[in-house]
Amino acid sequence: MMFLHFFVFIPFHSHFTIFCFPVLKAVESFGMCHTKWSEKYQKKMEDELKKANLPYRDLMHVSDNDLELRRKDHISHFILRLAYCQSENLRRWFLQQEADLFRYRFSQQLSGSVRKFLDLNDLHYTSILPNEKVELKTQLINSTFGMKELFDTQDFYKVPFTDALDLVRGRKIFLRHGLAYIPHNDLVSIVLNDFRTSLSRALAVTARGLPVIQEDERLQPLLKHLSYAYIGQDYSVQKNVGNISLDQLDSLATRSFPLCMRSLHYALRDQHHLRHGGRLQYGLFLKGLGLSLEQALTFWRTEFARGSIDPEKFEKGYAYNIRHAYGKEGKRTDYTPYSCMKIIQTNTPGPGDHHGCPFRHTDADLLRQRLQSHRLSSSEINQVMEYVKGMHYQLACQKYFEFTHKVEDGAFGLSHPNQYFEESQKLLSGGQHAKRENSGEVQKPVVAPVTMPQSSHPAQSSESQSTQLSASQVEEQELLEECFANGVVLRFVKGTVELG
Repeated sequence: MMFLHFFVFIPFHSHFTIFCFPVLKAVESFGMCHTKWSEKYQKKMEDELKKANLPYRDLMHVSDNDLELRRKDHISHFILRLAYCQSENLRRWFLQQEADLFRYRFSQQLSGSVRKFLDLNDLHYTSILPNEKVELKTQLINSTFGMKELFDTQDFYKVPFTDALDLVRGRKIFLRHGLAYIPHNDLVSIVLNDFRTSLSRALAVTARGLPVIQEDERLQPLLKHLSYAYIGQDYSVQKNVGNISLDQLDSLATRSFPLCMRSLHYALRDQHHLRHGGRLQYGLFLKGLGLSLEQALTFWRTEFARGSIDPEKFEKGYAYNIRHAYGKEGKRTDYTPYSCMKIIQTNTPGPGDHHGCPFRHTDADLLRQRLQSHRLSSSEINQVMEYVKGMHYQLACQKYFEFTHKVEDGAFGLSHPNQYFEESQKLLSGGQHAKRENSGEVQKPVVAPVTMPQSSHPAQSSESQSTQLSASQVEEQELLEECFANGVVLRFVKGTVELG
């Protein structure tokens, strides 16, 4: 929908191409550290966009400087499409951050700018006439919370109620004759659905054309580098293998495992078995900690033997899957430990399963009991459950971290179970906690009593607008400059990409 028709020749400095990368990373960090759309969250977003010099207000009055900044923003967006269409995880991450950024920018527009945006993008949401607004004044005020004070300055739009099911479900709008009357402040929910649908379709189309694009040697290094550099640590690179002994696992599970992995560990110790989903989620987490293939085979074989599975049965039914997860069988794919997003959104556990996110998939009463058994006070449990009720599952987990580690502010954006473990180990060792700057930057861990594997692609700082560049930024810019030394022509037509 946005940015559908586009043509550009790119012989420019690499700083131009990474114009909005740090902003998306900051958007992710703000969403993990604050309740979305809270006053503090929106203030962080405003400060970040101002610092990045990204235009986001007043489409009605655009200066030449604004046009140039938007051109950079658009080019950066389409380059990111190329980089983040390459896998389901990358597409999901990119779509979520772009949707959050779009929602904030749209919410900052005045009525005139919104009407202009809808016209430019061929979105036909009819604004009701003044006489109809006066006629329905009582119903519109009564059906929308807090509308009495805003009514005179608020525009309303008529759309089919099927386009506003989320608002209908929440009983937030007035319905009549199959039409939903949407106040200006809530129109973003309708437009956002169109934006997500359009961008998701465009990413799928771009992915299908990617093999042709990757044949160009000028683009391939760029796309590979960008897709890994900005999604944060994925723990796909296993380092310091064998630095954790199997004897340490029980102690580490109690002190430093996130609740999802702690639950899996306890279930395995109690039942001496886990179903496939649990074995995969927990096994890859242990792999990310540094457990070698030999250690993993020993661990699972020994634990299963305490149940009803003898070593011979284990070798026939289970050992292959463990070697497969380490990239030693089948198509030799070296599987990556699951991120919080993947655990929350995929492979919902069924009866008898123990995998998944406890804050997302566990019954509220059972979750309360589990938190109480981990020595959280009633007040602390209530705070965690408030986040769960609001579907802020990663924030709930971060609160759990703060309460179990007796710190007031975890000061990092939680996005991965292995990150939780690293932060816990660093804190317990006396090392300083990772600091979250105003920009949303999350620094790399400093100290850990158990040497942990580090990703070879650390999260980047959002302070890329600074004239002082770090060594990593210089290296990155040199790579991008090499890719674009001779210039690359990209044509974007309705979400498709051609290379010339």
